Amino acid sequence: MNELLNNLRPLFSGEVFLLMLVMGSYLLGVYIYKRTKMSFLQPLLISMLLIIPFLKMTGIDYKTFYEQTRILNFMLGPSVVALGYVLYEQIEHVKGNIISILTSVFIGSVVGIVSVMLIAKLFGADKMLISSLAPKSVTTPIAMSLAEKNGGIPALTAAFVVICGIFGGFIGPIVLRLIGVRSKIARGLAMGSASHAIGTVRAIEMGALEGAISGLAIGIMGVMTAFLIPFIEMFF
Repeated sequence: MNELLNNLRPLFSGEVFLLMLVMGSYLLGVYIYKRTKMSFLQPLLISMLLIIPFLKMTGIDYKTFYEQTRILNFMLGPSVVALGYVLYEQIEHVKGNIISILTSVFIGSVVGIVSVMLIAKLFGADKMLISSLAPKSVTTPIAMSLAEKNGGIPALTAAFVVICGIFGGFIGPIVLRLIGVRSKIARGLAMGSASHAIGTVRAIEMGALEGAISGLAIGIMGVMTAFLIPFIEMFF
C-alpha cells in the first residue's frame, strides 16, 4: 500500500489534482448541507474532514498543498471585494446608520482581540501563539498578513480563522435568536464581525440585508483590526 502511494504521490501532489480535490470536496459539502439543512454541516468543515486525512495518508505536506492551490488563496481577496455588489443593492438601508455601524464594529473588534489575547495569556500561551490568535475574527488573507507582521504563524492563524468562522456560523444565529436580536442590520453586523466570510454565508441565508451588512462588517473589521492589534499588543 505504501509503495503504491509513493508511486502515485507525484500525481496526487500536482496542481490540477489538488485543485480538483479542493473544489470537489467543497461541492460535495454544499450538496450534503443542502440535503440535510443541518447548520453544523458546513461545506468548509466537510471539505476539511476529507482533505486533511487525504493529505496525511499520501504524505503531502502543507507547504506543497498551499503552493499548488495558491490560485484559490489569491481568489479570497476578490471574493470579499465582490460582496460590495451585494452591499450596493442594499445601500439605502445603510444610509443614516453609518455611525452606529462603525461603532458596533469597533467595539466588536476590540472585544474580539482583547478577549482571545487575555484568555491565551491566562493559559500561558507565548507571544507567537497570541499573535497568531489575535486576528481570528477577520477574513483569512487579512488575518494571515497581520499574524506574519506581528510575529505569529500565518498557517496557524488560518486554522483559527476557519474554526472561528465555522463555530460562529453555526452558533451565531442561535444566540441572536435566543437573546431576541431582531434588527436585520444588527444581525448582519454580528455575523460579519464575529465570523467573517463563513458567517456572511449564514447571514445571506438569513436575508439579503443581513448578508450585505455582514459583508460590509468584514471589510471594516479588517481595517480596524489591523490598526488595533499593534496598539493592544503593547499591553500584553
